Amino acid sequence: MPRTAIHSDHAPAAIGPYSQATRAGNTVFFSGQIPLDPATGNLVEGDIAVQARRAFDNLKAVCEAAGGTMDDIARVGLYLTDLSQFAAVNAVMAEYFAAPYPARSTIEVPALPKGAVFEVDAMMVLS
Repeated sequence: MPRTAIHSDHAPAAIGPYSQATRAGNTVFFSGQIPLDPATGNLVEGDIAVQARRAFDNLKAVCEAAGGTMDDIARVGLYLTDLSQFAAVNAVMAEYFAAPYPARSTIEVPALPKGAVFEVDAMMVLS
């Protein structure tokens, strides 16, 4: 099955040899989004909630470029450098998704690219 790269100018450009997302059939696989400002490429300043909102906004922009909405996302992966911040990230995620919620994993990691404290990736199924 051929892959089709997805790109949005409203999300940060890839910082390595990968696509923002790739579509294969009716499934879209999103690369991790960290809280980079798409206009500057710099990490946004602020607490975990500010960083999570920017990362989810980036994910939403790529989602829309792929022809979907956040309601089409079936799974998300959350990566935090400090799992004690989980409640704040959970509250932000609730601003972007409605029931039935996507499946999710949440993992504490020692470090993320560019010094980010939060990253999100996802899988979306289009009809």
